[in-house]
This record gives sequence, structure tokens and C-alpha cells, in this order.
Amino acid sequence: MTKNAWSLVDSFFDEYDIVDHHIRSYNDFLDNKIQEIVDITEPITLDHGEYTIKTGDVEIVKPFIKEADGSKSIIEPSEARLRNLNYSAHMYLDMALVKGDSDDYEMEKVYIGELPVMLKSKACHLCGLSDEELEKVGEDPQDPGGYFIVNGSERAIVTMEEIAPNKIILEQSEKDKEDRRARAVVTSIKSGFRARITLEYRKPHKKGVFLRISFPYVPGEIPLVILLRAFGFEKDVDLVNSVSDDINTQFLLIDDIQTTGVDTKYDAIKYIGNRVAKGMTEEYRIKRAEDVIDRYLLPHVGVDPESRIDKAVYLAEMTDMLLQVINGEREPHDKDHYANKRLRVSGDLMEDLFRVAFTSLTRDMTYQLERSLSRGKEPSVKQAVRSDVITENIKHAIATGNWVGGRAGVSQLLDRTSYMGTLSHLKRVVSPLSRSQPHFEARDLHPTQFGKICPNETPEGPNCGLVKNLAIITKISEGYPLEDIEKTIQDMDYITPLDHNL
Repeated sequence: MTKNAWSLVDSFFDEYDIVDHHIRSYNDFLDNKIQEIVDITEPITLDHGEYTIKTGDVEIVKPFIKEADGSKSIIEPSEARLRNLNYSAHMYLDMALVKGDSDDYEMEKVYIGELPVMLKSKACHLCGLSDEELEKVGEDPQDPGGYFIVNGSERAIVTMEEIAPNKIILEQSEKDKEDRRARAVVTSIKSGFRARITLEYRKPHKKGVFLRISFPYVPGEIPLVILLRAFGFEKDVDLVNSVSDDINTQFLLIDDIQTTGVDTKYDAIKYIGNRVAKGMTEEYRIKRAEDVIDRYLLPHVGVDPESRIDKAVYLAEMTDMLLQVINGEREPHDKDHYANKRLRVSGDLMEDLFRVAFTSLTRDMTYQLERSLSRGKEPSVKQAVRSDVITENIKHAIATGNWVGGRAGVSQLLDRTSYMGTLSHLKRVVSPLSRSQPHFEARDLHPTQFGKICPNETPEGPNCGLVKNLAIITKISEGYPLEDIEKTIQDMDYITPLDHNL
């Protein structure tokens, strides 16, 4: 049995590295995510639309260094450590300044900044080298890579654990069950924007509604019935039937319909408008309310007016699931079940960082170009780009561990106490839960962690159970865009919508 087990481990490592999850994720970030962020960023327009900046392809050049005498030379990780330098690639972006609607423009390659390079990734000089070649450049052949070198220090980005995004999670504690309360929560993510939508059923203190929903940019909570009215459910029978066919569930909704007193789509949108733009003109309030519903409510379903019907269906399904929990027909979700968790590795976390850094660059470019125009100078893209904006933003986050979104300790000084300590650090998984709270269930060893998470290795003290380590031959599967999966299924042509009996 022991012999067979080690044969399995050997065959696993013949195909994968021990830090494969970090390296593959970072390579995907280089190949796809950087270009996607550049492509979806809103184009820069100046002088009331007279000038527009077009962006093209991103090019990443492997690490090199400019010496004091102006000469350029390739820099290896060992040199970066010894000289307290950054081991980083240079990024170039094709850009063009277009005047008016002219099609006659030429892209020019502009240097936009440096990107810290993960050792052994495809942008690293060590990628693909044999053991003998690694020894020649001063590297240990047994070093796994998967970390960065910033100011000569080795920094590892730890894997972050989070509740699965774009998935309805039903919550109900034992006390909630006694009080007939429950929540349905969705963390909706679209292009880096995270919107937490909470639908709660609770008994009001005075006369009021039971079902209330909260989402970004709307102060407080609003009755769910009003939001469904805003989606076009003006008839009571349509609203009730959209949620459920079950009589018990329908009765819970009818109470809210009678209490709110909002009967038309126009009145519902006006109600939301009074929340998001109080004191403004009626026309602006309605426009702002529609904009908030489109952009900040369930953005993963869609961010245009055409997606409203899909959002209404999603909310109706969410309400039905919540009311089934209230009626005892459905069990709430176990938040500690690993099917309801997702791991964010280096590439995902670097994507968040680069998105914010690139947005800062576009703002800075807009300011520089507008300043040139106000002085009567001819605007120039190369002069408008200050490369240190992206460089410093990313370098500072990795050097300090202070990430976007207010998270701290995302990158840490790599543990070099022992070789096993280094491997352990690169396989670490950190929960975002507060260390000062008990969180007894979250700290427990959950049965679904079997084979994925090490059952023994966790710190003592406040971090116990919140800082975990991946098992030695864990492989993290990758997420795929929903649109690609839908298209693949449609292209298969095995089952058509009419084949109900198959």
C-alpha cells in the first residue's frame, strides 16, 4: 500500500509542479486577463469627444535592467535578490490618439510600467530550464518558484478562500429558525465589480413588509415586492405566480403586496429613485433608479436594460428558495461545505490589482492630456503615460501585502526557515473571517475537506482553523466563463429543447 501510494505521488509530480496552481493561474493572467482588462476599460475621450485614445495589444517583455550608464542587460532572480532589485517584466501597450472620427491613425508602442514576475512562470527566465542550467544561473533546482522578488525580498501571495460567487447561498441559524428568519445571499461578480445582494425574510417590528432586499448604491433595504413591480409585474397574480405555484409560499407574498401599496411599474421606479437620488428632479431620479438596477443589481446576469427580465426570473427563484426555508421545505446551505467555497490564487488576486492600477493610469493620462490641451500644446500619448503609476501601485501592494478592497496580509515574506516551511507557505489557504470572533463551525475540520485540505497543519491561537494548507497532491480546478459553457452545449446538438422525454 505504501509503495503504491508513493508511486501515485511520483506520477502526479511527473505532470504537475507542487505550486502548479500559482504558476498556471499567473500564466493565465499574463495570457488573457491583462488583455481583457485593457479591452473592457472605457476609452479615454478628451475635449468633448474631439480626441479619443484607442488601445490595442499588450506586450510583456521578460525582465531586464537599465544600468546607470544606460546599458540594458537581462536580470536573473539571483541577481535581483543580491542587489535588492525588483524582478519584473516590462509592459508595452499599442495606443493611438485619434482626432474626431478619423480612421487614419497609426498605433504606437508605449511603455506603461513594470509587472512583478512570478518565478518559473512563462515570463520568467527560469521557465523550462534544466537542473544544470538552473545551477549555472545560481538557482536551486529544487526551488519550486511560485513567488515574487520585490526590492530583493521574496514575497508569496497566499491563496484566499471565499464564498462561491454568483451562487445563491441560503442562511439560517438556530436562533433564526425560532424567530422565523432567513437570508438568501448572492455575491455577484462581473468584470471585477463585486455586488453583494441580500434578500431577507424577517418579522417587522411594527406594521411593515417581511421580504426586504439590499444591494449596492441603494441606501438601506427596500421591499422585494417594489423591486419586482419595477421589473414589470404590475398584476398581483403575475407577481405571485412568478415566484411560486405553492399556496403556502404565495400567502407569504400576498401580505407584502397589500402592505406596500405600490401598484405600478412607474411608482416602483419612482420609489427606488427617491432612495438613490433624493431631492433631485423626477426625471433624474427615474433615470438614476433604472441605471442602478441595470448596473448594480445582479451584474453577473447582465448590465443592460435587456437583462431585466432575466434578473426578475433570478430574483423570483431566489425568493422561492428563501420562502421554502421559512416553511421548512428546504434546508439552508452549509457555508463551510467546500462546494460552497472558491479559492482565489495568485492570478486572480493580481487581476484585481492590475485592474485598479490600469484604471489609475487611464485617469492620470486623461489629466495629463487635458493639461496639455489647456496649454495649447499638441497632445502626445507617449508624454501622457507616466509608467510609474502602474509600477508603484502593483509593487507597493506586493511589498506590503495591503491589497485592493482593504484586505491585508495577501502577500507575505516567504518562509525560508526550512525547505518544508517554504513548500507549506506556498500551499497555504487563508480564510477572510475575523480572527477576533469565535466562528467555531468555520474552524472545524469539515468532512468535505477530506483529501483537499491537510487535517493536521494549522496554527495554534486565533488563526486556528482559519489558516489551512492544501494537501500535497491537491489540484485546483479552473473556472470557465458561463457563456463558453452554454455555447459548447448548444453546439453539441445532442439534445434540443424539444427532447423533454430524453
